[in-house]
Amino acid sequence: MIINNIKKKLYLHRCKRVAKQCGDNLKVNGESYVTPNTILGNNVNFNGMKIQGFGNVVIGDNFHSGIDCMIITSIHNYDNGNAIPYDDTVISKDVIIEDNVWLGNRVIILPGVKISEGAIIQAGSVVVNDIEKCAIVGGHPAKTFKYRDIEHYEKLKKEKKFH
Repeated sequence: MIINNIKKKLYLHRCKRVAKQCGDNLKVNGESYVTPNTILGNNVNFNGMKIQGFGNVVIGDNFHSGIDCMIITSIHNYDNGNAIPYDDTVISKDVIIEDNVWLGNRVIILPGVKISEGAIIQAGSVVVNDIEKCAIVGGHPAKTFKYRDIEHYEKLKKEKKFH
């Protein structure tokens, strides 16, 4: 228990120190890494988040991640490079995650994706395209299979009932 608390404090300190900007009430409950291009909103909860690459990552307020999630912002140049399978060129794209988004365990988000407010990403999903507001998505690639009850979502948001 003591070792887990020490690790949590280490991960929290590292994320705060490395992130470009960090809002209030960051919680880091599992091994997590951010980049200097990461902006974190208020009440962000990581349970094992690894952010890698050179693109910008913006995470909004009241974000929750499951265990072993990953956000990738850079890929190798495999299409127009001067070598195969890829060359030394790195292509970076930003990732934007709006407020009140929840990622299940082992979600992977690829470069250039925007996840809109209130979305839920099912465990094990790979997000390759933008996700609409309050969409519930899953799979590889992640596809929308349902939407939250928008009226109820907006009521809770108005009442400021955030976890």
